[in-house]
Amino acid sequence: MDRFRHMMTLVLLSGAAAGAVLFAVQHLTIVPLIQQAEVYEKAGEEAEIAAGGHHHDEGWQPADGWERTSFTALAAVLTGIGFAALLFGVVFLAGVPLDGKRGLLWGFGAFLCVSVAPAIGLPPQPPGVAVADLSARQIWWTGTVVATVITLWLFFGKGIPKLVRPLGIVTLILPHLIGAPKATGQNVVPAEIIHRFSALSIATTGMFWLLLGLLGGLLYQKMQAKDADSFGTAPAQLQ
Repeated sequence: MDRFRHMMTLVLLSGAAAGAVLFAVQHLTIVPLIQQAEVYEKAGEEAEIAAGGHHHDEGWQPADGWERTSFTALAAVLTGIGFAALLFGVVFLAGVPLDGKRGLLWGFGAFLCVSVAPAIGLPPQPPGVAVADLSARQIWWTGTVVATVITLWLFFGKGIPKLVRPLGIVTLILPHLIGAPKATGQNVVPAEIIHRFSALSIATTGMFWLLLGLLGGLLYQKMQAKDADSFGTAPAQLQ
């Protein structure tokens, strides 16, 4: 029960904190780009309607201002908690020691798997950019994440035979040999905004994963040290 309590506390605190920081940073860097892109997107829709096209109703959306900001902040915090549960759940199942340094390494590995590898074929895009079919993108994204996870496991996992490790190269490049689904349609957003959005999205996501790993490792160390002081024993590692 103590380990489960530690894990839940770690996930909630580190995930919420990292998610809140991510929201704050993206609110200052990425949200202005989204707002610029939405201006171009709206102009493109109006031009399409004027040419006899149809307006695509996207359903309910939060109103601009505090409502949209609040929902975005809530989504960032909940997403942070969800990713924290995924990251530290894997750490827990792997039975590896956890501290600040190892948390950073695990966070960096998660960043490579979840953000960098998929972004090679499907970079983050602002509104108003042509995209491929949603189902096709989801399938390719998931396959790429899984393949990259397998690659890291083959390269750095314990007990992996040396003859098997080169298979990690195959799993790493296989999704990119298959290729990401191709976008259809035309972009209505300038290329400069698209490139800045993609670069900032990847950079801020990297900051999030590193911060999440670091906070989780430090929090676990602190909880273990507190338990050790309470019971007069040496702190146990996460295993």
